[in-house]
Amino acid sequence: MLLVSPLCHAERADREKPVNIDADQVIVDDARQTSTFTGKVLLTQGTMAIRGDKIVVVQDKTGFKHGTAYGHTASFRQKREGLDEYVEGYAERIEYDTQVDTVNFYGQAKVTRAQDEVRGDHITYNSKTEIFQADSAGAGGVPQRVHAVLHPKAKSADDAGSPQPVTMEKK
Repeated sequence: MLLVSPLCHAERADREKPVNIDADQVIVDDARQTSTFTGKVLLTQGTMAIRGDKIVVVQDKTGFKHGTAYGHTASFRQKREGLDEYVEGYAERIEYDTQVDTVNFYGQAKVTRAQDEVRGDHITYNSKTEIFQADSAGAGGVPQRVHAVLHPKAKSADDAGSPQPVTMEKK
């Protein structure tokens, strides 16, 4: 299932902000460009926040970072560009890739945007395009169903009578 909303994006200014990480403990491996943070970890960059029991950050040779958060329930939150709204997600494992601006949620995943909600075993969220993609592998690799709740968007005076910019497409 794909949900597209091309008019709004994640806070663009977040990409230019420093990454801050608070944890109980950190192990830094400079040779492998890997840092492992454990114990009530909070990673923030601008309006984006990722929480988990453990977060592993890897930096590639070009400077892009990839972070993986683990937890009974790890969480992600980021403000949408130009709106007083956030995209929030929860899962057992969350992977954030700064090179392609994607967040992958694995294991009992749930992502919300305003009042809309998507659930599945795996959800990918592209913060540049605001496209969600959800699937559920299910037991033994047998596909299960995903679940989405989409609320009608309030019409402004400018779009009275025009169709809303949300579309759904089956994967």
